[in-house]
Amino acid sequence: QVQLVESGGGLVQAGDSLRLSCAASGRTFNINVMGWFRQAPGKERAFVASINWSGGTTTYADSVKGRFTISRDNAKNTVYLQMNSLKPEDTAVYYCAAKSVRFGPYNYWGQGTQVTVSS
Repeated sequence: QVQLVESGGGLVQAGDSLRLSCAASGRTFNINVMGWFRQAPGKERAFVASINWSGGTTTYADSVKGRFTISRDNAKNTVYLQMNSLKPEDTAVYYCAAKSVRFGPYNYWGQGTQVTVSS
């Protein structure tokens, strides 16, 4: 099993920056890809960004390209989401996720951290 714990959420104003962290523990050698998802009130959970754990290849949703950056620290088993130029529509619960198979489903999830962006 892999455990994921997010941190770094909060209340910010539009245009501000915030960095989320996700610390992985347990059988971290099983991790192939880590990602961030978000769920806004009344909406389905949506993909934000992902990073390949070994090679560092990144993927982003169009809505965050150029504003968000995903990175990892393998030594700390931690993935980060740097969010710049935040907009009110970025308000959501942000979830960290991990998967063992590159093209498989995400099979490990964190508990989520709230990000609120005021206008």
